[in-house]
Amino acid sequence: MKSTTVVAVKKGGKTAIACDGQVTMGNCVVKAGARKIRRLYNDRVLVGFAGSTADAFTLFSRLDSKLAEFSGNLTRAAVELAKDWRTDKVLRRLEAVMIAADRDNMYLISGAGDVVIPDDNLCGIGSGGPYALAAARALIKYTDLDARSIAVEAVKIASSICVYTNGNIIVDVLEDK
Repeated sequence: MKSTTVVAVKKGGKTAIACDGQVTMGNCVVKAGARKIRRLYNDRVLVGFAGSTADAFTLFSRLDSKLAEFSGNLTRAAVELAKDWRTDKVLRRLEAVMIAADRDNMYLISGAGDVVIPDDNLCGIGSGGPYALAAARALIKYTDLDARSIAVEAVKIASSICVYTNGNIIVDVLEDK
């Protein structure tokens, strides 16, 4: 996917998702400060996306409906969304990937029916996702930075490598209560 960078980091009772703000159409940057992170289900779930914006908003809405249907159970909502996304004629044409996280769980959700639990409480998506993920892994291992700082620094590093990622970083954090 040739678009954006989103990284999620869970550490020390906090879950942070950071993204860049760049929106491209073809080889042109059309917006530098887009917000690709949303809070769902009474601000208990953070979701970041890479891919088509309209498709992502459709998926945000669907995930929010699933969260309401399953009383905030992110695991069940993610699985049901992935099943619908893969099997529905309209939904399966959507081009986006999502990271969804709550206080206890983190998932990478795709239209191929994937609901992946990251091994190390770190997840990256988008064209700069692998760079941000590698940076986050190093930062979590070799520094004392908190989740928010790791997520921000990881996107900064990705923005220096990936042409589809800029340095306008947006971050949101969920804290364990």
